[in-house]
Amino acid sequence: MASAPHRIDENTGRYLPVIYPEERPYWDALRQRKLVLPRCKSCKQAWFPLGPACPNCFEIGFDWSPMTGNGVLHNYVVYHKAWAPWLEKRVPYAVVQVELDEGPRLTTNLLDCAIDQIRIGMRVQAMYEDITNDITLLQFRPAGA
Repeated sequence: MASAPHRIDENTGRYLPVIYPEERPYWDALRQRKLVLPRCKSCKQAWFPLGPACPNCFEIGFDWSPMTGNGVLHNYVVYHKAWAPWLEKRVPYAVVQVELDEGPRLTTNLLDCAIDQIRIGMRVQAMYEDITNDITLLQFRPAGA
């Protein structure tokens, strides 16, 4: 995919993702508070981000498959500096890698959790953050929060 310029939300100053047509099912599902990822038709492995072939068996056929949105915090980093003005009110904030119960690992944010309560191995669940009228981001929070 060709590189595209950053889009910035005029109300918040927040960077917005560039949505490519082949990723549209993912973004449409997030707006509906659902998580779907590509799943290989051959080996049944789910993965993300989208690529031209299954990273497990290199087949090119896949379907968009629903995920539970449940997983385990696999790794994280805590930022104490706002790298963009809209992040200033979130400092400190955690960027996490979540391993979904279905296998793929996703990098996102952990919300609704004090920094000193973050633990590798903790159960987490998907939550959805509306950024604009047409963009919802996948975030995570501790399971049961």
